Amino acid sequence: MNRAIHETPRMPKQALVFQGGWEGHHPAAIAARYESSLTSQGFEVAVVDSLDCLNDAGKLGGYDLIVPNWTMGQLSEDQEKNLCDAVRSGAGLAGIHGGMGDAFRSNLRYNYMVGGHFVSHPYIGPYVVRVDQSDHPLTQGLPERFLYDSEQYYLQVDPGINVLLSTDYDVEGQTVEMPVAWSKRWGQGRVFYCALGHEPSEFEKHPAVWDFVINGCRWASR
Repeated sequence: MNRAIHETPRMPKQALVFQGGWEGHHPAAIAARYESSLTSQGFEVAVVDSLDCLNDAGKLGGYDLIVPNWTMGQLSEDQEKNLCDAVRSGAGLAGIHGGMGDAFRSNLRYNYMVGGHFVSHPYIGPYVVRVDQSDHPLTQGLPERFLYDSEQYYLQVDPGINVLLSTDYDVEGQTVEMPVAWSKRWGQGRVFYCALGHEPSEFEKHPAVWDFVINGCRWASR
């Protein structure tokens, strides 16, 4: 007798993108790009334009991936706790540029979780980005060194981050090595950040960088 084998359908991963804040970073356009790319990778994506999505701790903890896309702003004490707890319990956190690295400046626990935060960009123009770990799965497809033309972020960072991309920053009469992208852990959750992406058009000029960002999102997801 032949017996039918029934496989349980695999549920799509759930991603939350919350967008808003300073309009200079084009949050709606970047959110739409996230939605399109993540959907093509099999995610079910919710895009919201309010921080109210961080009020429900239970629902927030059910996402596999959370993508902050909100420059500046401030989280309430409960919102910060809910977001940090969701990632600590296994939800992934990933994002780019000011949408994640210049978000919620006064929320120290959030910045601790991200692994660094924007301080300034005294230089805007072309600069060289290099891959620090050419054998890392996330950096596959990126040239070992490439010229990028945009805001060069000066960041304060956690010394425990795993640096994936970096650059040399000439500032205040000295040259310092500055992380550009990194990964880290926060409890059971994975965190990915890339400082590139001031203008959406930058990813048209550097499609491999956007692929890197989406691979970082996939890596971070639960």
